[in-house]
Amino acid sequence: MARRSKQSLWTRSLQRTASALTRSTIKAGSRALTKSLRAPTAKKARGLTSQGDWITGVAMASMGARRYHLFKPAGVQLNERLPLLVMLHGCGQDAQSFALSTRMNRLAARERFLVLYPEQDRRANPQGCWNWYGTRTKVAYGEAAILMAAVQQVSLLYPVDPHRIAIAGMSAGASMAALMVTRYPDQFRAVAMHSGVPPGAAESSVSALAAMRGRGAIQALSTSTNWPALLVIHGDQDVIVAASNGQAAARLWAEAAGPHVEKSRQVSRGQRHPMTVTDFKVRGGRTVATLCAIDGLAHAWSGGQARQAYSDAQGPDASRMIWSFAARQFEITKA
Repeated sequence: MARRSKQSLWTRSLQRTASALTRSTIKAGSRALTKSLRAPTAKKARGLTSQGDWITGVAMASMGARRYHLFKPAGVQLNERLPLLVMLHGCGQDAQSFALSTRMNRLAARERFLVLYPEQDRRANPQGCWNWYGTRTKVAYGEAAILMAAVQQVSLLYPVDPHRIAIAGMSAGASMAALMVTRYPDQFRAVAMHSGVPPGAAESSVSALAAMRGRGAIQALSTSTNWPALLVIHGDQDVIVAASNGQAAARLWAEAAGPHVEKSRQVSRGQRHPMTVTDFKVRGGRTVATLCAIDGLAHAWSGGQARQAYSDAQGPDASRMIWSFAARQFEITKA
């Protein structure tokens, strides 16, 4: 018994030492990496840093590494802990173009939250898509692990409140965001899918094409898991990812939560595209999913920067909707 107790103490001591060394290594490596990339990154980041810092880093996991960028609002105090929003770009985009398109940094500077923009490696996908569909080969799970490593690294190095983390994405990024939540449901308080495919709808590049057309074999979510609340934003004129995917994702979440009611309302503001907002609520009034079906919106970020690809300035402001939705979930969690 005494020998076993000594082994247990030694094991715990070794684990603590390894953890400390890992943190020290990550911090040192991140400082060196940031210093080496600061000069070339500064010029590219014009328009992204007027109200904060645009920080470059690399996250590593067993399946590889990915570059990321982090927006940190100006004037963050040492004792502050800020919410973190993870933003996953779509195909044909990178972290910078996605940040410019969504204008999420401007919102983050005003509302005071951090924004993490992981970036897909073109060697992993020539179009810059996240490989959300590669579940048969486990490539999707490997990328999810790298993205989770990025979240953990940023949470370690910067003033992140671990109880206020949300994830959102556009197109392939939306599909990967949903997959991330199915892999790590306890790590996120909210997930937002803009023009994406529900998790489990594809397992290969071939089945991904069918899923994008709305013909995916969607698997039910576990009813025993407390899934983060879901916001879905999808345009009815999307010919890349069928709008039925948005409806399927919202219902998937609602059915996993149990008996629920659906209540819809019409929203129209000025010259922007009108939309139908449907809330899926369970007993007690808790919203488990919200679907925003936008009239006239194609495969583009609603309310985005007009000069960017996959961006529609005429739509309702998706960035505001996503942050407002996430902030509500943070408040519910705090209560």
